[in-house]
Amino acid sequence: MSGFARHRRSRRVIATFTGFEADLLRSLASQMVELLRNERAEPAAATTDPFERMMAEFSGPTTIPEDPVLARLFPTAYPDDPDAAADFRRFTEGTLRDGKAAAAGTIIDTLEDAGLPPELTEDGLVIDVELEEGEAETWMRAFTDIRLALATRLGVEEGDEDYWLSLPDEDPRAQAHDIYDWVGLLQESLIEALSR
Repeated sequence: MSGFARHRRSRRVIATFTGFEADLLRSLASQMVELLRNERAEPAAATTDPFERMMAEFSGPTTIPEDPVLARLFPTAYPDDPDAAADFRRFTEGTLRDGKAAAAGTIIDTLEDAGLPPELTEDGLVIDVELEEGEAETWMRAFTDIRLALATRLGVEEGDEDYWLSLPDEDPRAQAHDIYDWVGLLQESLIEALSR
C-alpha cells in the first residue's frame, strides 16, 4: 500500500488496499465503534431533584471514563474546575462519542461498499477506495482516534522509538506498534493528498 493520493481528474482522494489491509482497517474501526458504544455515557449518580432527573435524559456523564482509552479520547476540559469540567462533559461527551463512532463507521462502510466481503477468505483481493474531500476528512479524524487508542493501550510515549525497535519481530507488542505506525503513515499520506 502506497497510501492516499489525489486523483488527477476527479480531485477525489484514492487508495488501494490489499484485502488483508482493508480487513485490518475494518477491524480497527469496528473495535473503536464497540468501545465507544459499550461503555454507556450516563450521569454517575441518580438525583432526587425532579428537574435534574428530567434533564438527565438529555445529558451525559459527569466523570472521566474508567477506560484509559476513553479518558484519552475525552480529556477533562477544565482540570482546575471540577464543576465546570463535569458540566462540559455532561453536555458534550455523548455527541462527541456519536461523532467518533460515526467516523469509524464511515471507514467500515466505505471499505465494504468498495468490495470488502463480510469475511475475508480470498487471497489476492484488492480494494480500491475513492473518497470525496468530506469523507477523507472523516477518515482522518477516525485515524486520529484509532492511533490514540493504540498508543494508550501500548503505552507509547514521545521519544520511545528505540524501545519499540528493540523488540523482536514476533513480540505481539512490536506487531501492534507496527499497526500503530502503519495507521500513522496512512494518516500522513491522507493529509498530504488533501493538501494538493
